[in-house]
Amino acid sequence: MKNFVRQILDFISRNSRSNMLERIRYAEALRATDRYNDPKSLIRYEHQIFSQNGEDGSIREIFRRVGESSRFFIEIGVGNGQENNTTFLLLQGWRGIWVEGSASHCNSIRKTFKNEIASGQLILIEAYVTAENINSLIDPHVNCEVDMLSLDIDRNTYHVWQALNVIHPKVSVIEYNPTFPADVVWAVHYDAKLWWKSTSYYGASLAALALLGEHKGEQLVGCDLTGTNAYFVRTDLCGDLFLEPGSAARHYEPSRIYLQGRQLGHSRQYSDRH
Repeated sequence: MKNFVRQILDFISRNSRSNMLERIRYAEALRATDRYNDPKSLIRYEHQIFSQNGEDGSIREIFRRVGESSRFFIEIGVGNGQENNTTFLLLQGWRGIWVEGSASHCNSIRKTFKNEIASGQLILIEAYVTAENINSLIDPHVNCEVDMLSLDIDRNTYHVWQALNVIHPKVSVIEYNPTFPADVVWAVHYDAKLWWKSTSYYGASLAALALLGEHKGEQLVGCDLTGTNAYFVRTDLCGDLFLEPGSAARHYEPSRIYLQGRQLGHSRQYSDRH
């Protein structure tokens, strides 16, 4: 029986490695297509270190173009710190704030990043984020220009970003919902008491976020290849550094979660109101 179990585990391991290599090759083939030939395309620079997808490389390229100043970040919705958009920045000496609502994730962060927290390089705020409390949560801890904001809290991402007005970062990385085509303006209804239920009913379409970004003085400059995160840069910093126009139609990427090793998308749900 033990030999049989070992054989099954070995098969799964070999199959997983094979699938991973296939995903890597397919992603590389996509990046080599004409759509991404322009050197201003951020997808050309994707590289995964601690990010969920290739965001680490694209973020690095954005700051190569616009420059760093404070090297201060804020990330809202960081998980346990092992897979997010600012851990690589922390490794490079940046400092900043992490906001996370999960007690277990926060306990893990306190253990893994105890030195960074003790030195003051990293401030951890354990709180469930809403549109009503986001400004009061972070404002007391910000005493400089914010170079980067990353926001991914699934269901209410759009409404929290809309409410956030105590900072005007150089760069914002915002999760979008790729279920909706580039020309559809859509966002979930706001309810601070509800959270994501692993369905397609979450966040907002790229078009809705592009309009909100424009209202905030931030231009959409790209998305990651898997259709997960959108990149925004403060309009006064863009110049001719990024692909134009800064529209959802230009930058939309469909959901490619199979590149993350998942075969199926989120189950479809019209609403989470009961």
